Amino acid sequence: MTILEKIEKPSDLKIIKKELLPQLAQEVRDEIIRVVSNNGGHLASSLGVVELTIALHYSFDLPKDKLIWDVGHQAYAHKLLTGRRDRFDTLRQLGGISGFPKISESEYDAFGAGHSSVAISAGLGYATARDLNNENYKVVSIIGDGSMTGGLTSEGLQNAGHLDKDILVVLNDNQMFISERVGALAGYLAKLLTAGTFKKLEERVKKFTSRIKFWGFSVMKIVNRVKVMLFPGMLFEEMGFAYFGPIDGHNINSLIDVIGKIKNLNGPVLLHVVTKKGKGYKPAEDDPTKFHGIGPFNIITGETTGGKKISYTEVFSDAIVKLAKEDDKIVAITAAMPEGTGLSKFAKEYPDRFFDVGIAESHAVTFAAGLAAGGLKPVCAVYSTFMQRGLDNIIHDVALQNLPVVIILDRAGLVGEDGGTHHGVFDLSYLKAIPNLTIMSPANENELQDMLKTAFSLKSPSVIRYPRGGSGLPGFNYQKNFEIIPAGKAKLEKTGSDVCFVAIGNPVSECIKAADNLASKNIKAAVVNMRFLKPFDEAILKNIIKTTDIIITVEENALAGGMGESVKAVLSGTDAKIYGIGLPDCFAEHGAQNLLREKYCLTANTLEEFVLKLLKKEQNLI
Repeated sequence: MTILEKIEKPSDLKIIKKELLPQLAQEVRDEIIRVVSNNGGHLASSLGVVELTIALHYSFDLPKDKLIWDVGHQAYAHKLLTGRRDRFDTLRQLGGISGFPKISESEYDAFGAGHSSVAISAGLGYATARDLNNENYKVVSIIGDGSMTGGLTSEGLQNAGHLDKDILVVLNDNQMFISERVGALAGYLAKLLTAGTFKKLEERVKKFTSRIKFWGFSVMKIVNRVKVMLFPGMLFEEMGFAYFGPIDGHNINSLIDVIGKIKNLNGPVLLHVVTKKGKGYKPAEDDPTKFHGIGPFNIITGETTGGKKISYTEVFSDAIVKLAKEDDKIVAITAAMPEGTGLSKFAKEYPDRFFDVGIAESHAVTFAAGLAAGGLKPVCAVYSTFMQRGLDNIIHDVALQNLPVVIILDRAGLVGEDGGTHHGVFDLSYLKAIPNLTIMSPANENELQDMLKTAFSLKSPSVIRYPRGGSGLPGFNYQKNFEIIPAGKAKLEKTGSDVCFVAIGNPVSECIKAADNLASKNIKAAVVNMRFLKPFDEAILKNIIKTTDIIITVEENALAGGMGESVKAVLSGTDAKIYGIGLPDCFAEHGAQNLLREKYCLTANTLEEFVLKLLKKEQNLI
């Protein structure tokens, strides 16, 4: 029996000899690599925090004490140590355990995660509730260095320092310090810090600098820079935190020793831990970006398995580069996702016109608005689920001022195994009510190119949303000349008199396939590709009901506030019978895209079955 097999709960760690904990770390790594190679997932981040996770679970009393993971990409080792080892093979699978912490899944998951920079705010909330309820437990928020670019982290840090609550923030840093600086010196520094020696020295430095004001302001600036170099935690100290570190995040015994000395300190404490992304698996160490979020792969070679298919992201990537070559006013912005949004190619071709603002979606939108006001043509590319954070900025800074910002929403609709925190199924709903926006969704890759060209032709803000992956349709042509689509003009893809699918975006292709299948059963189904949510083509709908009064709206978005409601509004007062297919009033679970689409009736086969049952009057959905 392995050491990992003996652990059913975190308290089991405490009976293991400390000298065996590195072996446990290796077993945890092996299990994570094995399962992610089969299921896909966020590998590099989780591998980087194995020792830190073991040390935290060893040092605290879970679930009484609360561990709050920022984002959640790092939580695989946490799941293995908290009673989910036997189910770890189901990671990210439909009906299996989530790839992120989830309150409903385990008492050890103190707070759900999936969007960055939330852990300090949530932890401070826990700490405040604890004190008001006269309870006694520890609160630990674990954040990554990337989360420091998020505005919510800064807000949480400032408020935590102001409230002076007992909370430990662990900063998992895999960028700010190179690996060579981690080791004996850093360990020695940590011991000095925990012993208080460096704290006293820091006070002496402050007193010394206060005595040299007569040297002038320029000298003071130099001294302050030296202080920051000598004391990397001075920023946190100024915000009210006691700072400790940096320490080696892969030395379990050192971690346990330091955590044991600081966990009972009063007030906000920040522990700076330096780790290596992908630690213990060479392909992930060599290319942590590739292994941040990856599909199934060969453990020996590190190469992904499965056939390569063209994706909407790749088409956007090439199209924006082509258009930028023709127009030097085009600039591109993303929020820490140049590879994910396809802008890495643009960044290589036009480095002076590319801006990665970090995990700061709100800033990305307002920054784009400023660029547009300054006479440029900005494209702001963000995942749909993350753009939810920029909603106020879209309303107030872009749409209200009618600035020509092009907003690209990648990963719209059902994203698959990442689940509820990452599905982009609300954008049509939360954007539809905003004046001045043109909202488009392509049915295929060729249409995406045309929509991008269309967006740049407008003098007002626009949104293009498309799903993860591709349409799967043949006939894509990179070399085609991009065409401008008349704003608000839908397209009749197929005619039919028995029933009409009215769809937008990726489901259009499935509706066409369903119509072809129904034709073999002598059922004539029309298909309308709406293309635009705003402006909305009312004329084509009023014309189609002259042929058939059975309308089925199809969208990979929440039904509440979506395209279907717009169709119903246009056709109210007519004899049309309207049935809506989309996401119901719930948070869709995690699972493969094809399985989720099948569950929510968004595939050709399920749409065909829906029509057959409807026409046989075996199902009444009104």
